[in-house]
Amino acid sequence: MVPPVPSAAAPTLQVPGATGADGDGGPTPPDRPFEAEVDPSSPNRNLAPISASLDSRDRLMVGDCLLSDLARDYGTPLYVLDEATLRATCRAYRQALEDSYPGPSLALYASKANSSLAITALVASEGLGLDAVSAGELLTALEGGMPPDRIVLHGNNKSLQELELAVCHGVTVVVDNWLDLELLSGIAPAHPGPVRLMLRFTPGIECHTHEYIRTGHLDSKFGFDPDQLESVLRHLAGCSWAWLDGLHAHIGSQIFELQPHRDLAGVMADALVLARSLGHRCSDLNVGGGLGIRYVSSDDPPSIQQWVADVATAVASACTERGLTLPRLLCEPGRSLVATAGVTLYSVGSRKTIPGLRTYVAIDGGMSDNPRPITYKSLYTAVLADRPTAPATEPITLAGKHCESGDVLLTGLALPATTTGDVVAVFATGAYNASMGSNYNRIPRPATVLVQNGVADVVQKREEPADLLRYDVLPDRLSALI
Repeated sequence: MVPPVPSAAAPTLQVPGATGADGDGGPTPPDRPFEAEVDPSSPNRNLAPISASLDSRDRLMVGDCLLSDLARDYGTPLYVLDEATLRATCRAYRQALEDSYPGPSLALYASKANSSLAITALVASEGLGLDAVSAGELLTALEGGMPPDRIVLHGNNKSLQELELAVCHGVTVVVDNWLDLELLSGIAPAHPGPVRLMLRFTPGIECHTHEYIRTGHLDSKFGFDPDQLESVLRHLAGCSWAWLDGLHAHIGSQIFELQPHRDLAGVMADALVLARSLGHRCSDLNVGGGLGIRYVSSDDPPSIQQWVADVATAVASACTERGLTLPRLLCEPGRSLVATAGVTLYSVGSRKTIPGLRTYVAIDGGMSDNPRPITYKSLYTAVLADRPTAPATEPITLAGKHCESGDVLLTGLALPATTTGDVVAVFATGAYNASMGSNYNRIPRPATVLVQNGVADVVQKREEPADLLRYDVLPDRLSALI
């Protein structure tokens, strides 16, 4: 049975001085609180999971589980995922599409954000589909119960193994380049029926986001260029093994603007006119994802409902203006679906104060479980799990434990005075933390627990140091020297 999602907002949490400042600009003023509004209608606009609450001693809870208890019971670093937030976000996308788009629709979870059997099963139970970008993500989707007809396989350099796995299971392949077509033409004859395809192209649309996560502009490794579109469509028209059922474009990630998404609708509708004129059914139009979330109090992303309404209205209008029957509208939320559901817990360790400069407070994780700050200079919001509302009395630099000077999670973070063993909770870590994590310094990956109604279930086990030796091979000539 699918558990319900709370329909009413819980009391607002006022947490002073919790947001890290960029660079060395100093701490957020203690009198400037962040408000973790527990609003299930659009979780991407909240800083905390929708089930976040305080117990009678003002300690932070998520899913009715005390975070410091989770840290004690399962160890740190620890990824915590709130089931209520995940389900609420799935339902927000599904309902917004039903309300705003007059044709059929389907939201696909971009599983590169965070791939696991548990997340797949949860998303599938809410009626969403999934996009995968590797054999590992595809196997996770299939084993997690996602129906193959609701899965698409992306990738700019798919292997033969990945394509064979997709074709064997009836998964839609998003064709990114000519090599995809060459490999598929050799695979397809061994399988009954045509291979279902979606064609990805670059729409030439810029958006204001980090240069590494802009994918819609012309200078991108993804998709066919616009001037190649007609030639590849004509080529596919002569391929009896291929069934081109849709077009795909994606303009980037962590986007707060709506206009680029509106512009995309017209570009894709023009491509749809061309595809159908060449005999392709193309019943699907996939506009990608990219909706941003609120990492710090100053972030102001559109709501899921606003984003979907703008996209749906633009697509419907563009198709109507061109005399097209409405395609099925697909979108691919990743970060905006899972990020806010996640909280990462760390334990405070050592401390170093450099008079007149800064105080470093070290935690037992860092860049191996969250590489985004060192990669993108990403910002987060953090509190002490057992003193989230206590006055912030000192600015600190929250440093990781890795042998890397750049391993810093937050600079200029205002917190109450910390002591060794305190648990730090970092919000909005459900996306691109676990999935981009590594074993740098041979540090094992954290466990993940899924919380709901006071119950915590381990959905990914913690690695142990010995696990890191599992794939090492010591040649006999070297073992003889030991």
